[in-house]
Amino acid sequence: MKSNNETLTPVEIEQLINESLSHYVTDNFPQGVLAVCQQLTITQDHNKAKKPKKITINLVMPFVCQGELDLLAQTLTQSLVCPVSINVELAIKPVRQFTLNKTQNGTEQASPAQGKIANIIAIASGKGGVGKSTTTVNLAYALMAEGASVGILDADIYGPSIPSMLGIKNEKPSSSDGKLMTPLNAKGLSAMSIGFLVDEADATVWRGPMASTAFNQLLNETDWPELDYLLIDMPPGTGDIQLTLAQKVPVAAAVIVTTPQDIALIDAVKGIAMFDKVKVPVLGIVENMSYHLCENCGHKSHIFGEAGGEHMAQDYQTHLLGQLPLDIGIRQDADFGESDIIENSTGEIANHYRKIARNMSAQLFLQCDNASPLTATVIVKP
Repeated sequence: MKSNNETLTPVEIEQLINESLSHYVTDNFPQGVLAVCQQLTITQDHNKAKKPKKITINLVMPFVCQGELDLLAQTLTQSLVCPVSINVELAIKPVRQFTLNKTQNGTEQASPAQGKIANIIAIASGKGGVGKSTTTVNLAYALMAEGASVGILDADIYGPSIPSMLGIKNEKPSSSDGKLMTPLNAKGLSAMSIGFLVDEADATVWRGPMASTAFNQLLNETDWPELDYLLIDMPPGTGDIQLTLAQKVPVAAAVIVTTPQDIALIDAVKGIAMFDKVKVPVLGIVENMSYHLCENCGHKSHIFGEAGGEHMAQDYQTHLLGQLPLDIGIRQDADFGESDIIENSTGEIANHYRKIARNMSAQLFLQCDNASPLTATVIVKP
């Protein structure tokens, strides 16, 4: 490394950047950033004295990771020793990954909406009351904050709560051609729910086949824009309706939401078993209401138990994607149709959700994509 009075040459700067990206290893980058980077472009701007002033690094990545690489940009800025201030910018562009799932008979399911939806992720829980819908909404906004285009589909036909949580409860979808419905826009998020179409009381008395048919129409008769991710808020439980939805929809992967409480964990295990039965990979577990942080003294109280999600992830060889606090702000935002991630994308609560969103996106690539560096390569010798 050069002294503070010396300036790195453009070649040395590029070499340092490449080394830093290669050696930056985390759970989401087990072999470094460059191992998964689809394209790397480094642009150097210089001042009149031909000293570096601004460095822009454009990365095309197979999953969203803006927040994590922002921290790497800060580290690079400190590493580039120079008598003038250097600003390193990392521009992340997620690659649209299309995943075709195989049905139980081995045939491939085509992507819905004429290939406009790149990845469908089911957000599920073994039981109700664990905050699944709230988590789904905030993860959708977190993925947007990380740079992805996102949609949300409310599959909870019996108790649709997504319209209220998005703050568009009284709005109705339109149609430009009389055939496909235009999804509603909630602060940049494309959304569709049975709650937009029928009264709340009517949606709770449908039989299973009616509910399945309605969900299929919501998915395939909606004019979705091009989406990197469509999150499906699954109904709670593991019964016939859940199995039917998981089998009919080309779901790339699933995420299980639970609390640390033993009774919730028992039902969450059933959710993992259900997705295993229909050959849908589980990306990991989100432990909601993990702890309560006292506003006055900062004491962390584990009201519903401690480390339940972590132990469950270890027992079933999956990942603990993150732990969310029991916070009154999250509850208030859900009631009022707001999101702290939109209002304050760098706040503490937003950072919790954005970290989980990055982990979820990365695990989808690392577990399910043939281009992943962790995917084994089979070589047949003659």
